[in-house]
Amino acid sequence: MQQYLDSLGERAAENAMKINPSKCKPVRFTRAGVKDPLNYTLGDQFIPEASSCKYLGIILRSDISWVDHVNYTAKKAWKALHFTMRIFKKGNISTKSLAYTTLLRPILEYGVACWDPYREGQILALDRVQKKAAKSAYHTNESNWETLSQRGKISRIRARFKAYSGERGGRLYVTDYNSPTI
Repeated sequence: MQQYLDSLGERAAENAMKINPSKCKPVRFTRAGVKDPLNYTLGDQFIPEASSCKYLGIILRSDISWVDHVNYTAKKAWKALHFTMRIFKKGNISTKSLAYTTLLRPILEYGVACWDPYREGQILALDRVQKKAAKSAYHTNESNWETLSQRGKISRIRARFKAYSGERGGRLYVTDYNSPTI
């Protein structure tokens, strides 16, 4: 890996580009208890090892756990929920429901096809936000919204179908759970 970093540094110098080593993070993804640290340098600057990194808005942790990302997502969703509850305090059911589906649900579901939580505590942390939103919109614990687990399962199926079929763009619409259509 150090050879690639040296090559990168040389190419950057040749093309008059600057690379900021303080924005680089080597992360080792393993559940094994590895004790030897990663000692990488870029140019003459040492790059300290990190236990997690954020990539495209998803927090990747070195022990391949989603705890940090679920906590980050839940915290961000709670902030968005309280914002929408303040703004739409006197709104009707359809307005509040629309606000949830357009402002809050994308936060809860962003990238869920790759990080979909499987631990009970993580699922409950995200479901609490949706239940509070449903209670705010419908003034009851009942709503006609699918659970986040159901939507995550559909999202994983879509991603696998697209990978299998070679589809890159567009959307996969599921009209019936047994027959996906594009």
